[in-house]
This record gives sequence, structure tokens and C-alpha cells, in this order.
Amino acid sequence: MAAPVLKTEIPGLTLFARGKVRDVYDLGDTLLIVATDRISAFDVIMPNGIPDKGRVLTQLSRFWFRHLRPVVSTHYITTDDAFIAERIAEAGAAVTPELRTLLAGRAMLGVKAQAFPIECVVRGYLAGSLWKEYRKAGGETRPVTLHGIDLPAGLRESERLPEPLFTPATKAESGHDENIGLAEAERIVGAETARQLAQTSIALYKAAAERARRNGILIADTKFEFGRHGGAITLIDEVLTPDSSRFWDEAIYAPGHAQPSYDKQYVRDWLENSGWNKEPPAPELPAEVVARTAEKYREAYRRIVGRPLPDTE
Repeated sequence: MAAPVLKTEIPGLTLFARGKVRDVYDLGDTLLIVATDRISAFDVIMPNGIPDKGRVLTQLSRFWFRHLRPVVSTHYITTDDAFIAERIAEAGAAVTPELRTLLAGRAMLGVKAQAFPIECVVRGYLAGSLWKEYRKAGGETRPVTLHGIDLPAGLRESERLPEPLFTPATKAESGHDENIGLAEAERIVGAETARQLAQTSIALYKAAAERARRNGILIADTKFEFGRHGGAITLIDEVLTPDSSRFWDEAIYAPGHAQPSYDKQYVRDWLENSGWNKEPPAPELPAEVVARTAEKYREAYRRIVGRPLPDTE
């Protein structure tokens, strides 16, 4: 197993942004987006990464960007390593064999878009923070309204919702994103834009959920990010990966409790039991937790796409 890529430095390129997972470089009218193997939990980046995680994120995003083109414009240009190497060289950076190896399978070229300052979350099942809010509001015994959305009484944890729900969230610079209602989203981005984002997000979720279910995967919920490019609403960042979505195995799905998922829940569970106080610095993940999480990410790719993660060697 190759050593995880925790950080990239490309001399000659301007760093546009460095997020929890991605290092983004400015190539003029396009962005070079490199998914590292960094992993975060409880808003803290772990000291060691998950091998191949960045490749899974990039290649799965590629799959979904291409599949969802009929629904919305996307920022995706290519993940072709040779083409990307040419663009890097044109921007004035030296493309060494080491750099080619570093970027193989984990780099994406995308157009620049002006990002909207909200997360567009769609939930098809009652899980995660929405389940916690539902219980707190008394939904187990009476109908409740959360963020302007009416929900019936008596729903169980992980139960399929009558219709997919659009539950936007703020983008927190630090700490957790905060769930907001459509009214607050309209205040932030404008009423018409918020309605367009809601409609587009639900359309994307429905198309993706139908595609994933063919391979026995349920998409419990997911987060989309959008921007505006050339006047059009454009899907950006990553899409429908284990970092931004909750994937469940349909064969063992059973509402009434939390479901096993293809994501970093294995890391969260270990951290919850480790005694860590969820403040930096985070403890180093044991080898077995790293290996099991890496397998979860690769399995998510295999189940959704229908073939193993491509080899870069």
C-alpha cells in the first residue's frame, strides 16, 4: 500500500486554497484541484492519512460529474493525467516524474466559478443531524416542523423520508456547519437563486440515487456545492463521494437504528472510544483503522461504479 499523500507543493504554481482535503492551484482561467489523503473528523484533521482516499474522491467525482451532465452544468474539465501535466507545464511549473507520480489519479482540472456561500444538502433518509433535531423536537410522538419543513410523527432513525428534503447549511470557517432553512438561504443568496439551488439539488439527488440503487447502494444524504460560471449555476468541488455523502448497503438496510456506511464513520467511532476530547491535536490513527477505512473508500467506488479503483502504476 502506497504511503498517503498528506500535502502537495508545486513550485511555480500559485496556491489558490488549501482545505481540509484538497490543495487547489490557480492556473489562470482554470483550477487544478488535488485531492490529498488527509482525513478529518469532528472538524480536526488527523495526523496520518488514508492511502488512496484522494484517488477515490477524484475518480468517483469524475464518474458523477459525467453522469450528471444532463441535470446541471459542472466545473469538471478532465482528470486525464497527461493533459493536466501539459497545463501545469504551460503555467510555468516543472513536471518531474515525482510530480507525475504524486498527482496520478488524484488531480482534476475545473473551470473557475464564483462559489455560493451555502452548502446544499439533500436528505432522502432521516439520519445524522436531522435525526437528532427530529428527536429533540419531539417528532417521535408528534408532527414537527424543522427549518420550515413539516415532518410526520413517528418516523424511525434511518427511515426513508416521504420526499427528499433540501436542508441547506452555512459554510463554517471553523467548527460545524449549521443547518438553516430555505428562508435563511434566500436571505444569503437571494430568493430566486435559492429556489434554483433547491430544485437543482433535489434533481441531482434523485438522478444519483436511482443510479446508485442499481448497484445496491442507498444514498441516505449528500452535500452539493455550487457556483456561478458564465452566468449559469454550476456544480463544483466534489460530488457524491464518501466525504460528502452517506452511502448504505441496500441488502442490509433496516430502519430503526444507525446504518453501516461507506465513509469515515469507522474513524469517528474509534475516536469516540479513544478518550480524545475532540480538540487539536488529534491522536494518530492505528494501522488497522487506517486499513479498514481505506477499504471502505475503495469499496464505495467499486460498488457505485461497478469496477475496482483504477491502478495508477
